[in-house]
Amino acid sequence: MLTKLPSTFSRNKTKLTRNVLKHAKNLVVIGCFCIGTNQVDLEFAADQGVAVFNSPFSNSRSVAEMTIAEIITLSRQMGDRSIELHNGIWNKVSARCWEIRGKTLGIIGYGHIGSQLSVLAEAFGMNVLYYDILMIMALGTAKQVSTLEELLNKSDFVSLHVPETPETKMMFGTPQFAAMKDGSYLINNSRGSVVDIPALIDALKLGKLAGAAIDVYPQEPAKNGPFFNNQLNTWTSELQSLKNIILTPHIGGSTEEAQSAIGIEVGTALTSYINEGISTGAVNFPEVSLRGLDLDQDNAVRVLYIHQNVPGVLKTVNNILSDHNIEKQFSDSRGDVAYLMADISGVTSEDIKSLYEELNATQYKIAVRLLY
Repeated sequence: MLTKLPSTFSRNKTKLTRNVLKHAKNLVVIGCFCIGTNQVDLEFAADQGVAVFNSPFSNSRSVAEMTIAEIITLSRQMGDRSIELHNGIWNKVSARCWEIRGKTLGIIGYGHIGSQLSVLAEAFGMNVLYYDILMIMALGTAKQVSTLEELLNKSDFVSLHVPETPETKMMFGTPQFAAMKDGSYLINNSRGSVVDIPALIDALKLGKLAGAAIDVYPQEPAKNGPFFNNQLNTWTSELQSLKNIILTPHIGGSTEEAQSAIGIEVGTALTSYINEGISTGAVNFPEVSLRGLDLDQDNAVRVLYIHQNVPGVLKTVNNILSDHNIEKQFSDSRGDVAYLMADISGVTSEDIKSLYEELNATQYKIAVRLLY
């Protein structure tokens, strides 16, 4: 049961809703062993004093490499040729098969994955354009464009690498497909909510697009097996019937290297937060850090005080701490939640007990931990 754990672990399909979290009375921290955190009620977790960590870097290379593989596979129609040959059909053709050298790749979302993809694509001789809501310095000779329409007008391949937010939901539909070059390709290795699949099907049937690669879907099976069908998404069989379309089961980050790196990255963050109170990298929580605790120092305690972000709290807390030597202290806030870390020296076991009781009794306290 969650109520007996100081931390819990989440993957893409593990839903930590408000109803689940409110029963996890002793929960301190959540680790999401993936990039996405939409499976966790982040705001409610923060209000309960529960920090959430994810792995924003570890599978970036895996997704970028798969995208490059899909670009080459689509441009050479290798998926269709492979299926044909598995069925005994020899179909050696070169019509509408292209080298990717000299073609233009448009990247939507120039974050960890998008920027990695940019470097790989240039190594293959591609020209790279990217669109992002932020101004981001380009790697290599890539160029940022000011509008999504400009990117769509100029790109032979368009690859999506955006998070799931209200702004990105169904951001790619009929108007966007209409703005793309005739005979271009779409790749979505981001989130299933980003692309209007029926509109994509229409664009492929009309010949507007020459192909597509899809790794994520609005509704995905909860487990492996023969579950990707029309009962899951009404358009599934129609999508499966199309030519030159690569369908993969959300495996963009599924490599041995990525899974190992994710475990190390999230595990390190959880350990640092539990053992030292360091919240750097938390996705829902104030990011606070102090230099490491001195394990050789006696009669010292680290105070971790999570509280509502209202005026007067720090004055109350510092009055409680004022009888002791505060060696270092740092506080930050994020929305309605604030987090204070303070290292106190010259304390006895009785002092530690008294500090805990007094801090716990304060009006706007969310959670208190003392490390010693």
